[in-house]
Amino acid sequence: MSTRHRTLQIQADGRRRERTEYLAGEQPLEFRVGGRSLAVTMRTPGHDFELAAGFCVSESVVHERAQIAQIGYGPGVDEHGQATYNIVDVTLAPGVAPPSASAERSVYTSSSCGICGTSSIEAVTKESAFAALDGDPSQARLSPEVLLTLPDALRAGQSQFERTGGTHAAGVFTAGGELLCLREDVGRHNAVDKVVGWALLADRLPLRGAVLQVSGRASFELVQKAHLAGIETLAAVSAPSALAVELAQESGMTLIGFSRGDRLTVYTGAERIAPAVGSPGSPSTPGAPE
Repeated sequence: MSTRHRTLQIQADGRRRERTEYLAGEQPLEFRVGGRSLAVTMRTPGHDFELAAGFCVSESVVHERAQIAQIGYGPGVDEHGQATYNIVDVTLAPGVAPPSASAERSVYTSSSCGICGTSSIEAVTKESAFAALDGDPSQARLSPEVLLTLPDALRAGQSQFERTGGTHAAGVFTAGGELLCLREDVGRHNAVDKVVGWALLADRLPLRGAVLQVSGRASFELVQKAHLAGIETLAAVSAPSALAVELAQESGMTLIGFSRGDRLTVYTGAERIAPAVGSPGSPSTPGAPE
């Protein structure tokens, strides 16, 4: 279940009262490829096949729809004999190499960390299957005014957050601000994997010209996931990490942080941002005077 309700006792102003609140669901999900376990993550149930597909993109197992033959739930029951739907098995198309044994996670990935347990530091930095965008970036520049509308558009679509206050969100938007896909999860990395999985299964990778807007900070991992999906612009409402900025720079991506209100900060790839119309809403650069 994506949400659960529970009756709570609230203590306020010296009085105690009961209230029913909704909580974000969190359940383990085991990823298998060809019947072999690859990893276990804690996720909010829902869009599990997209999550598995996106995870396979993030692990450089696949990068196009034709490489997946089938996705289905694996065996698993609870103490009452009911299916748990907590195992997803991905069957690769003939000729597609399965992930190496070194890719298997030695521990589960929590809802706050998607690269925990990666077996070697070299495996953390992966090369995208998609070449850099050809042509003049100025021909497809992003409007700062449109970019500044994306956080509110993302927030407006966060139905689970509206009920629980406990989920992250990721949304893919066109350069014109049209929402293509929005997914929520207790783990920010899961929300991104679900969006990437949607794009893979819809045969829309690479997501050239699109903007990935996330509800929290921009970590190294989110930049990596965007890069592997062929996404060239990642925007976050909070700050990026230093390593995230370094990876974005090396990957030729545009990385935006503190996208809220009437300001945004462009950390890398400023050539993709068009000049603002007037001074309000103009993009800033790190260290620039406010």
